[in-house]
Amino acid sequence: MYLSRFLSIHALWVTVSSVMQPYPLVWGHYDLCKTQIYTEEGKVWDYMACQPESTDMTKYLKVKLDPPDITCGDPPETFCAMGNPYMCNNECDASTPELAHPPELMFDFEGRHPSTFWQSATWKEYPKPLQVNITLSWSKTIELTDNIVITFESGRPDQMILEKSLDYGRTWQPYQYYATDCLDAFHMDPKSVKDLSQHTVLEIICTEEYSTGYTTNSKIIHFEIKDRFAFFAGPRLRNMASLYGQLDTTKKLRDFFTVTDLRIRLLRPAVGEIFVDELHLARYFYAISDIKVRGRCKCNLHATVCVYDNSKLTCECEHNTTGPDCGKCKKNYQGRPWSPGSYLPIPKGTANTCIPSISSIGNPPKFNRIWPNISSLEVSNPKQVAPKLALSTVSSVQVANHKRDCECFGHSNRCSYIDLLNTVICVSCKHNTRGQHCELCRLGYFRNASAQLDDENVCIECYCNPLGSIHDRCNGSGFCECKTGTTGPKCDECLPGNSWHYGCQPNVCDNELLHCQNGGTCHNNVRCLCPAAYTGILCEKLRCEEAGSCGSDSGQGAPPHGSPALLLLTTLLGTASPLVF
Repeated sequence: MYLSRFLSIHALWVTVSSVMQPYPLVWGHYDLCKTQIYTEEGKVWDYMACQPESTDMTKYLKVKLDPPDITCGDPPETFCAMGNPYMCNNECDASTPELAHPPELMFDFEGRHPSTFWQSATWKEYPKPLQVNITLSWSKTIELTDNIVITFESGRPDQMILEKSLDYGRTWQPYQYYATDCLDAFHMDPKSVKDLSQHTVLEIICTEEYSTGYTTNSKIIHFEIKDRFAFFAGPRLRNMASLYGQLDTTKKLRDFFTVTDLRIRLLRPAVGEIFVDELHLARYFYAISDIKVRGRCKCNLHATVCVYDNSKLTCECEHNTTGPDCGKCKKNYQGRPWSPGSYLPIPKGTANTCIPSISSIGNPPKFNRIWPNISSLEVSNPKQVAPKLALSTVSSVQVANHKRDCECFGHSNRCSYIDLLNTVICVSCKHNTRGQHCELCRLGYFRNASAQLDDENVCIECYCNPLGSIHDRCNGSGFCECKTGTTGPKCDECLPGNSWHYGCQPNVCDNELLHCQNGGTCHNNVRCLCPAAYTGILCEKLRCEEAGSCGSDSGQGAPPHGSPALLLLTTLLGTASPLVF
């Protein structure tokens, strides 16, 4: 009897263990889109949210350098050794395979003995900046799952920006700034990911952690994906349920880890000292031996397989969905608006499958153009018409009876019928859309030209810098309207003659035109630090003049007479409204 009980308990334990085995510590693998189960009606399909496995995405990218001829070796040139910056007898020659350093060596799998690497031309045109843009493109939306790691075979750059694009390189957003001096390079206080929290995880920071100049034992730069995941999933990423829940309900968080392209902007090579050694310019260049990017195809939780065919990644869509990202329902499966799958509830999620269309409605109309705005209603004076409109909220089936389909491009499933105009308008547009058919973007967002109108990413946030822009809206190309003295697509750069100080402010002094006088020094372009005996905006006045004590026995002579232009400049600056420091 005891033996039979023991065997029954053992069998039960084996059964429970086998059921729980797919979900040990990481809740929700999402590696199956459907499975067959037995019900009272027989064998049926049970649909689940699903996604491709994380993999090395560098196998599928295309790399582009700007300027295109920045790679060393054409013509051949010598450069200095990594370990000894004054041993300058190494050669780069594009015509000799053993001496060439082409871009593909940033992603090769040959190992590091000897290490292979891409290398730029040296800084032989100093003081002209040595700047390189390295663009990594996938022609597909991908979701990052691990840290981005860049390994340098030169010193890590003094200044660098990592950028991302969500619209195939049409517009760019900063991911992270890197500098030996963040305040001097980018007018930002230095931070690290450890300074962030759940509430500030999307903040764009400048870090000095990875920019230590010309050293041989510090070669790696990170963009910390996992550290940001850890704010929700815990230090060892054991509570993935919490992370999946946040990704499921917070679109901005999900978009933060989503890219179509990455761009590495190398702005200043590792110098290692305060001044550039102009006698040994062959010391200064960029060299990268490895770039690691891990992620998965974005398939909106409707596929587990992503196929690489004809140099293009495409999701093999399930759940009656279609498109490169499984971003819409198949023909004849549009019985309800398309929706991405959901990670919730853990561990299987929700598939949100597309269901067959209702035959009485028929197929929804196809739209090959952007819908016009409200002017298409041919209302000359909306204020006169509005009080007479009779609005009634109807479903898609009811709208068909009004001979106008409730077409909202998947951004809403509710419409209102305006009886007077015999017109249907969408209600409660989602995905940052607005308009009669949810065909326009909300203020503060602009149209993603690479996305279809039924894509949930059709509208991209402007990300206008609040200190540099007049408002948070941008034009159709994503360019913000900047304040005086400010420039750049997001109004985060200053025009010449201005410096960033809680926004772009006119320079009070500089080392080119607005020199501090009488031994004064310019501090951050916002004021002159004057010697004890002098005062004034540009240290142009004797301090004793203000006290009326400038005499022959004071030891202070009259101030030197400046040029008429200088006197006019100091007068204008003196009458300008003071800056607050």
